[in-house]
Amino acid sequence: MANDFSRTSRVSQQVQKELARILQQEVKDPRIGMVTISGVDITRDLAYAKVFVTFLTIGDQTNEESLAGLNSASGYIRRLLGKAMRLRIVPEVRFCFDETLTEGLRISELVSGAVKNDKVKMEESGRVDEDDQHDEEKA
Repeated sequence: MANDFSRTSRVSQQVQKELARILQQEVKDPRIGMVTISGVDITRDLAYAKVFVTFLTIGDQTNEESLAGLNSASGYIRRLLGKAMRLRIVPEVRFCFDETLTEGLRISELVSGAVKNDKVKMEESGRVDEDDQHDEEKA
């Protein structure tokens, strides 16, 4: 069983590399723009590949338009993937927008806001953080 997992992870990594090359060099759809493949999940039977992507949108271009462009070209991309890789079964490629980057930025902003609010409340109450005092003494 462990061997199956390692094979799927190796195939997943190779599919990610080949898809990145294909999207950069072969696909010329203007709706797609700049694409980053952040991950690939492949089923154990290698029949389906869920590709997580993020976009660098330019102008009035939206993530939905770019995702629609990728999914409309998935058959062509699958054919190119089959030529590039020596697999008995070439996985059916499905593209999904990767929300982890935007979610991570949102959480980071929430944490920064909470830290800033804590500092403001401490200054208002007249207390100074020990770390801040220590930093001021060094300066």
